Amino acid sequence: MVVDANQTAKRIIANVERVIVGKRQQLILALVAWFSEGHILLEDVPGVAKTMLARALARSVGCEFKRIQCTPDLLPTDVTGASVFNQRTAEFEFRPGPVFAQLLLADEINRTTPRTQAALLEAMAEGRVTVDGVTHVLPPPFLVIATQNPIEHEGTFPLPEAQLDRFLMRFSLGYPTLEEELQMLERLQHKHPLEELEAVVSADELVACQQVVRDIRVDEKVRHYLMQIVHDTRSHEDLSLGGSPRASLALFRCSQALAALRGRQYVLPDDVKRVAGPVLTHRVILRPESRLRKRTSEQVVEEVVAEIAVPTMS
Repeated sequence: MVVDANQTAKRIIANVERVIVGKRQQLILALVAWFSEGHILLEDVPGVAKTMLARALARSVGCEFKRIQCTPDLLPTDVTGASVFNQRTAEFEFRPGPVFAQLLLADEINRTTPRTQAALLEAMAEGRVTVDGVTHVLPPPFLVIATQNPIEHEGTFPLPEAQLDRFLMRFSLGYPTLEEELQMLERLQHKHPLEELEAVVSADELVACQQVVRDIRVDEKVRHYLMQIVHDTRSHEDLSLGGSPRASLALFRCSQALAALRGRQYVLPDDVKRVAGPVLTHRVILRPESRLRKRTSEQVVEEVVAEIAVPTMS
């Protein structure tokens, strides 16, 4: 299937913006992650439309949507599914869990236990689930959007760095402006616009866009620029842990996806700069003394990017 990633993205964004007001940049990042075959961690306070974004994306692409409300008593089998004995046939039957969707929302992922988190993240990394020795492939285009509240930490199980690294991007939606919130009230007065949202792109088209992204050309100068950013995080005085080789690959793939979304067949240094923050900030660890000085990983990544000379493209 031949698709135009730029036009496909425009159709999805225009459709989602019938429901979500004033979040164009976050929508672009969400599509960059989906086109890159990665997953998203939305870190934000309650009530800023994280769930609405996931549902609107699923409806726009005609994908099956399922939601897990993460709680401390959630079991791994509640996510992946389990084999249940059928008395009529006298055999065990596999009943798939909510992870067998094309878009899965894991709400408040840090409220469930590490064991359940690991079951979900294994499915994200492998794109398949193994239960009782049988491997089940998850339906493409598979996307997990996990959310967590950065303010409330009581009764939570913070994701360890190795599991945070499984998320391609981390970003937040933030509060709307006064004008945007007034517009939202007007739209919601009579009924929710999500109820009328219809698919504008097929799942097959989105899978085709994922293949298009892999063919986007990355010049040697841009590759070196990209690698320099990741390598400089490893020696920065404010960081005890820098970006891993997985971070390099994530930055590479997201830069390709952003170029495709912008209608280009090649990556520019600006593409790398645009996605560096969402790709790298959750993959680095600040030193304790830097935290005491109120430094943030966002500030450090911005400084690293600012200090590296941008290559000139001929």
